[in-house]
Amino acid sequence: MIALRAQPGAKRNAVVGEVGGALKVSVTAPPEDGRANDAILELLHEWLGIRRSQLELVAGRTNRNKRVLIGGVSVDSIRMQIEERLR
Repeated sequence: MIALRAQPGAKRNAVVGEVGGALKVSVTAPPEDGRANDAILELLHEWLGIRRSQLELVAGRTNRNKRVLIGGVSVDSIRMQIEERLR
C-alpha cells in the first residue's frame, strides 16, 4: 500500500516527489468521472514498470489524498524502486 497526494489538471503527467510521507503525482486529466484516478494508475504502471492489473485504488476516489494497493510485488522492492526513481 502506498500513499499518494494527487494534483489533477497539471501541465504534465509526472511523479513529482514526496510530500508528508506520500508520493506526489501530477496528471493532466481533470478530476471528473474518475479520469484523474485512471491517469494516476496508468502513470504508476509506467513509472514503476508493473502491470496495470497489479494496481488498485482503495481509498481517496474523490480526494487528493489516495491509497493504492500494489499486488504481487514485495514492499521492499517497491520502496527501492521509488527511492531510486526519486533521486
